[in-house]
Amino acid sequence: MKRRVRRYAWLMGTCLVLFGGSLPVYYLLGSGWALAMCAVAMVLPPIAVIIGNTADPDDPRDHDAGYGPNAER
Repeated sequence: MKRRVRRYAWLMGTCLVLFGGSLPVYYLLGSGWALAMCAVAMVLPPIAVIIGNTADPDDPRDHDAGYGPNAER
């Protein structure tokens, strides 16, 4: 479970850094780079949710999944 939370936190932190860093990039490098950073930041939250909700097969205490090797029966 801790690995899932850590991965989610890293991805969402990256999203916030990209979004927040786009303003200085806009002034330094132009609007194209800033829009590219915002586009990547826009795509990261759904990916973070998918990764955060995926069960960890190496963690025997991770029983959140309804299928797989650690599923509660």
